[in-house]
Amino acid sequence: MESNEVLDKLPRHLMGLVIDQPYNAYTALDHAIWRYVMRRNIKHLSKVAHGSYLNGLKRTGISIDAIPHMYGMNRILSEIGWAAVSVDGFIPPSAFMEFQAYKVLVIAADIRPFDQIEYTPAPDIIHEAAGHAPIIADPEYAEYLRFFGEIGSKAFSSARDYELYEAIRHLSILKADPYTESSDITLAEARLSVIEKNMGQPSEMALIRNLHWWTVEYGLIGDLENFKIYGAGLLSSIGESQNCMKPAVKKIPYSIDAVNYSFDITTQQPQLFVTPDFNHLNSVLNEFADKMALRTGGSVSVHRAEASCNTATVELDSGLQISGTFKDCLYEDGEIVYLKTSGPSGLCVDNHELPMHGKRFHATGFGSPVGKPRIGGFSLQSMTEDELETAGFICGVHQEIIFNSGVVVSGILDYIKSHKGKNILFGFINCTVTYKGEVIFDPSWGRYDMALGEKVVSAWPGPADPDAFGFSFQAPAEHTHKINYSEKDLRRHGLYQQMRDARSGKTEIAGSTELFNLIVSEFPMDWLLLLELNDLLKSRKDDSGLRNLVLTHLGQIKIQDPSLAGLIDDGLALCS
Repeated sequence: MESNEVLDKLPRHLMGLVIDQPYNAYTALDHAIWRYVMRRNIKHLSKVAHGSYLNGLKRTGISIDAIPHMYGMNRILSEIGWAAVSVDGFIPPSAFMEFQAYKVLVIAADIRPFDQIEYTPAPDIIHEAAGHAPIIADPEYAEYLRFFGEIGSKAFSSARDYELYEAIRHLSILKADPYTESSDITLAEARLSVIEKNMGQPSEMALIRNLHWWTVEYGLIGDLENFKIYGAGLLSSIGESQNCMKPAVKKIPYSIDAVNYSFDITTQQPQLFVTPDFNHLNSVLNEFADKMALRTGGSVSVHRAEASCNTATVELDSGLQISGTFKDCLYEDGEIVYLKTSGPSGLCVDNHELPMHGKRFHATGFGSPVGKPRIGGFSLQSMTEDELETAGFICGVHQEIIFNSGVVVSGILDYIKSHKGKNILFGFINCTVTYKGEVIFDPSWGRYDMALGEKVVSAWPGPADPDAFGFSFQAPAEHTHKINYSEKDLRRHGLYQQMRDARSGKTEIAGSTELFNLIVSEFPMDWLLLLELNDLLKSRKDDSGLRNLVLTHLGQIKIQDPSLAGLIDDGLALCS
């Protein structure tokens, strides 16, 4: 991967998802699919897309005739402060969002199969490169995209969300492989349906993904009567970019209510949302973020950390950050009184791990009370060194701290750790911690590190210091299928290559009549191959009558399969 200033800032824990773009694996048919979709979209989008889209195509170096190479895109994207990386299909939503926060577009390496040319449920290079990249040339929209990534990457997922992601990824992989058995697809669809029906209460990630879908992917801008397309899913979909303009697709003013509209990636959308301007998108996103654990804190945020069943970070008002898998935390009258993690945990401040407080030291978990001491009105985190000494908090002296919650910490004070004028940790030896008469820390377990904090101010998924924690997003276990083409498919690709070489001037095609006869005898329903031949004949001003034969056969294909009529007619219009 050729780097630039933007890519150099990517954290290491994201790099496991990045792959080399398999550029040499793209077939001549893949390039023809790209060319057809781009030519048709640009003709249509010039009338219906947001004004920055066509200018963005030029600015971001998106070719019309060939699938773009990531190296070339990155050289140009760096001029507007962005970059792109290639990935293998769907990646975890939180990782996708975090790439976005670092101003990096995630581009799925594959391209949609021939039979999904109008719409594909799987991410592909047409959707990502031709849909997302051009619109970020608009600075206001680009900032919204970055801000969305920043907020979205801090949204909690549930354990069911991870199952849903894997089911969606599996189905998309099967559908992108033309050789997949229909029974396998039916089975995968049934599994996905069961998971979707049993998701339970939607998580933060599930809700914010709705906002992402109805803006970044399927957004309209303007008013209900006069709107333009800016969502990448619409910009990259031949069918939906036309269908969305029709009255049958309901148009709704964009607001926080969009969070309650789920979506189906396998079909076109029954309604779309219209924002008056890009700035309004930020207002709605901030309204949603104000309800996230990231900003609300308190016991609700701890509950969400526990419900994720994964590594999370809880931050106290002292600035101390606790990272681990939160489990069996204690609550009193709905308020958090004792934090507990299970398994390797770490303590941080300002997203940097504290020395001697990483996973190796807290290998089996971490626990600490949250709240104020019952007697003396002490604010332990805010007291100066002199105030602590006056109050009797002296290292080597036995202490008994009783919290308003009833948690009792009794042991010999071993150390006091401060950061930026606040006390963040008390260390104890020979320490016992009890709650309502139950021992929750025994002296035989070793030193007790007590976090200082009167309340939880924030919580988010993942560790505060990913590198120190050893956290990284692993490449998905199931890879997109490497397609082993049949001999017949390879002959078909060879014909597309001949067209491509002739159009670029690399070679001349001799015997066009023989070529036409070969196509209609071996690939009689390949309308795109015939459109490519028609384009070539027209550019040569061929007057042999062969074009009429091509057009006649295309007409026969439309009769045999009426669903292809629109694709063929639009392709012919591009050549008129």
